Amino acid sequence: MISEAISPKIAPGPQEFPDLWQNPLQTLVDAAREYGDVVCLDPHERRIYLLTHPDHVKHVLQDNYRNYRRDADSFKLLAGNGLIVSEGDFWLRQRRLIQPAFHRQQIAALTATMTEVTAAMLERWQVAAEQGEPLDVLAEMMKLTLTIIVKTMFGGDVTEEVEAAAHALDVGQAYLYQQGWDYAGELGSSGEVEFRQAMDTLDRMVYRLIDQRRRSGEARPDLLSMLLQARDEETGEGMSEQQLRDEIVTIFGAGRDTTALGLAWTWYLLDQHPEVERRLRAEVSGALKGRSPTFADLPHLAYTRQVFEEALRLYPPGWMTARLSLGEDEIGGYFIPANAEIFLSPYVTQRRPDLWEQPDRFDPERFAPERAAVRPRFAYFPFGGGPRVCIGNTFALVEAQLVLAMVTQAYQLRLFPGCQVEPEALITLRPKNLWMTVTRGA
Repeated sequence: MISEAISPKIAPGPQEFPDLWQNPLQTLVDAAREYGDVVCLDPHERRIYLLTHPDHVKHVLQDNYRNYRRDADSFKLLAGNGLIVSEGDFWLRQRRLIQPAFHRQQIAALTATMTEVTAAMLERWQVAAEQGEPLDVLAEMMKLTLTIIVKTMFGGDVTEEVEAAAHALDVGQAYLYQQGWDYAGELGSSGEVEFRQAMDTLDRMVYRLIDQRRRSGEARPDLLSMLLQARDEETGEGMSEQQLRDEIVTIFGAGRDTTALGLAWTWYLLDQHPEVERRLRAEVSGALKGRSPTFADLPHLAYTRQVFEEALRLYPPGWMTARLSLGEDEIGGYFIPANAEIFLSPYVTQRRPDLWEQPDRFDPERFAPERAAVRPRFAYFPFGGGPRVCIGNTFALVEAQLVLAMVTQAYQLRLFPGCQVEPEALITLRPKNLWMTVTRGA
């Protein structure tokens, strides 16, 4: 509630609305460094604000989160009313139903699937290693993480489902990117037709697999069985077919992209920082001695996790998230009107020089426990924060540790000569032109 006795200030900002989408990353970094913690990006309507201070991020995501709803309506075209886009009591109910499937002990039971899928990828890489052929590392990581999420979701041989889901997600995300950022708002019928076809394919696949599992009555140790068995504590009801579909599609997209992009950026950063790679390789060799990792090995792969966490700091897949203010507020002494769009950017906050010494340097030691303990909680938020923190963050971190250890043990990845890797800020932050060769690890 804004006090009438004290009139909050209007946040500073540029005189003209910046052309965000030509180079959004640098534009937002520059705006924060020039204008401060709270930036009004829209000087005319004063309805768009960039917040980068950890205290202000915490205010929006945690302390006063009920006043800020997710600005993700376009995602409903893909994920329906899944956990990422749902709100209010329905969101809370779904969160409580799904949460047990992502408890650490449940994830531990799925790690064998993660390592089996990774081992199959490494075996497939042998041809590229022998012939010196470069690999599209982002595509490889996307295929790997989607295969893992589909197999941990459904179990069994689901090769065809992986390919269908991958294509549908790619088409869907490309369409949503246009919907979100094309100010002209005219996509043409061909884009919409392809999107609808992709969603039909995805729906048929998901509903068929749900129906098969229901008919079989089989309870497997996978995510689908956990979702089917979930019951509301008050009513005893489970999820409807539509709710199951929406949550499964949500998990597909989030489960594939975050880990895949984080891993892809990690391979690029390791290529650029051989001293970090040597230390990573030494830890993996000492902890595993040539065998595949297990869940019990994760505490002995602490630096491996730090490497991934530092990659997420520099190149967070969800480089920006948006909220809409439901009512007026005051943040950092500045007035925030109702119906304002609030930009929170992990990419910007996680490169603030007052929070991160030499912020552009790749230094996994930042995530050593003693250093991480003294940082503000929301100086680092690649998985969001507050009540709506990503439900699959533990799944992603466990998966990344296992994959990093296995790939490091088997191969060295080197940037293919002539490749100029650039960040591409679409719905997610992707490495463009990441082609690498693989050779047997030293």
